[in-house]
Amino acid sequence: MSSKVLIVYEYQILFEILNEIKKNLNFDIIKSNKDEFDDITLNSSNSYLVISSKKQKHLDNCLIINESPIKLEKLIDFININFLKNEYSSQSNLKIGKYKLDLNSRKIIFNNKTLNLTERETNLIFFINQKGNVSIKELQKKVWDYSVELDTHTVETHIYRLRKKMKDVFGDENFILHGSEGYSIN
Repeated sequence: MSSKVLIVYEYQILFEILNEIKKNLNFDIIKSNKDEFDDITLNSSNSYLVISSKKQKHLDNCLIINESPIKLEKLIDFININFLKNEYSSQSNLKIGKYKLDLNSRKIIFNNKTLNLTERETNLIFFINQKGNVSIKELQKKVWDYSVELDTHTVETHIYRLRKKMKDVFGDENFILHGSEGYSIN
């Protein structure tokens, strides 16, 4: 089974058309109704997309095809583009403790509050989160591409400013911690 699954939700004719040409598609197709839907999505480790003929209140991220007639090539392109959009979006959103870090827009989000970050701050958070305890020298090398001219207090200054921003927006004084082994994210 491919890693992309299109769930055709209560749209029999579309399922039949796509099922006929499925060997030419780069995604798998599943027909579903309301009773089967939760089992499919909850048990799936694949990337899935739902397509329906009308808006479904209980379905998030559902593509609506209500334009008729529609060229088959246009429909397939529409489906593939939406798979790409979902993949791009899921790769850009990281969970950092209780926060969500959006790498694309360089924002950190918690409880409907958003903090805009600089590119350097985003890279700093990403690297510390990825590595765990990180020394100043590692940060200088990986985040700043360490050069001889780099002031040794550059890392500390950026972390101080980032901590201040996190405190001002989220009231979080312990987002980035410093211990004997280096910096870490709480």
